Amino acid sequence: MKPYGVPDIVTLRAICGEQQVLTAEEDLIAYSFDGTAALRKRPAAVVFPTDTQQVSELVKYAAQNRVPLVTRGSGTGLSGGSLPTDNCVVVCLVKMNRILEVDTRNLTLTAEAGVLTQSIADAAGKEGLFYPPDPGSMKISTIGGNVAENSGGLRGLKYGVTRDYVMGMEVVLPDGSIAWLGGKCVKDVAGYSLRDLFIGSEGTLGIVTKVMLKLLPAPKARKTLLAMFPDMESAAETVSAIIAARIIPCTLEFLDQRTVQCVEDYAHIGLPVTAAAILLMETDGHPVVVNEEATAMAAIARDHGSTEVRIAADHNESLQLAAARRTAFSALARIKPTTILEDATVPRSELAKMVSFINEVAKRYNLEIATFGHMGDGNLHPTFLTDERNEEEMHRVEHAMEEIFAKALELGGTITGEHGVGVAKKSFLSKQFDTASMRLLREVRATLDPTGILNPGKICD
Repeated sequence: MKPYGVPDIVTLRAICGEQQVLTAEEDLIAYSFDGTAALRKRPAAVVFPTDTQQVSELVKYAAQNRVPLVTRGSGTGLSGGSLPTDNCVVVCLVKMNRILEVDTRNLTLTAEAGVLTQSIADAAGKEGLFYPPDPGSMKISTIGGNVAENSGGLRGLKYGVTRDYVMGMEVVLPDGSIAWLGGKCVKDVAGYSLRDLFIGSEGTLGIVTKVMLKLLPAPKARKTLLAMFPDMESAAETVSAIIAARIIPCTLEFLDQRTVQCVEDYAHIGLPVTAAAILLMETDGHPVVVNEEATAMAAIARDHGSTEVRIAADHNESLQLAAARRTAFSALARIKPTTILEDATVPRSELAKMVSFINEVAKRYNLEIATFGHMGDGNLHPTFLTDERNEEEMHRVEHAMEEIFAKALELGGTITGEHGVGVAKKSFLSKQFDTASMRLLREVRATLDPTGILNPGKICD
């Protein structure tokens, strides 16, 4: 395969327009990294296409000249999925930001890839409908990025992840051709599920330009609870007991003591900073069911050692309690120069073991690790508070991460529940996938993108 080419700026401007191409060094800095700590690489250029046809022309040009393309939305990814490569063109889709249709008869919403996730939720809400996926970055992340990473969120336990709401998509393939996959039919089993192939592919198989999403009727009621525990084991046992009681909450989140302290210092919510662990529990649906489930969850928490259960009195207090979890990353990021938010998932039955192991690893490597996450679906976010300028400490961080991911796999888990592989976790993927699975992964990629121009170096080579 011939070497990668250097992009021709004149051609890029001819395709996207003079004002839609950035090449000045000072302009490229902001596009040299995403939300992943300690990873950065400056692109050769950044382009802002405004429609699918421009994306198609860009890909055709890149394929003919073997110019690498890295697709980007808001750059909130946490695995280096939109990290530039040498001499690449960053294709930033934020100007493709129109909501094209809200179909209340079929409960669908169609939007361009650059629409913010929060805008999707707001547009649905105006029609009395509900778009459930709610990644922590939903106020600034784009729906195209959510699809590329198969984003999760706080409501994933009950409602699932982005994949569960994508009914159709427009995608520009690696040769520049444009395909539409899926549609408004609730049942459709014609051919392979090609739509699913592109969800979570991190821009390595094609560039998603439009998305058709499934909407739900908005829940009639919601109730939020906060339960405090003297130890993490009690919180984990409470989660298991809630699920065993056949209750599937909308949200079942946890924060350890370090995270609680940081959140309280940051947001002044009134959290008990002496609690070793906090569970944020939320139920939604019919008012009668909501009241029953809230009462039952409060009782289960108390039976399993909760020292206090706080039930929100109204919607405003619910938002305030939920902020305890939604502000966790921002609060922790204030502590040290570098915050590495990791992502490992284990079966719910193994949560207590995994949290204990993370704490043991932190002590053994003399590191500060705060842990929070989606306890209801086993998705943990061990967060390293460190300083990337300290090479010796970063070396310890790397070893600690290796042990944490190895332990997650040992317990029947995965190296990533929602952040994706990107470049940050590429070296760990072969430890989770067997040889045949890795071969299949590479063969699919090589078949669809034989010139290797789309997001090179991500997921697998």
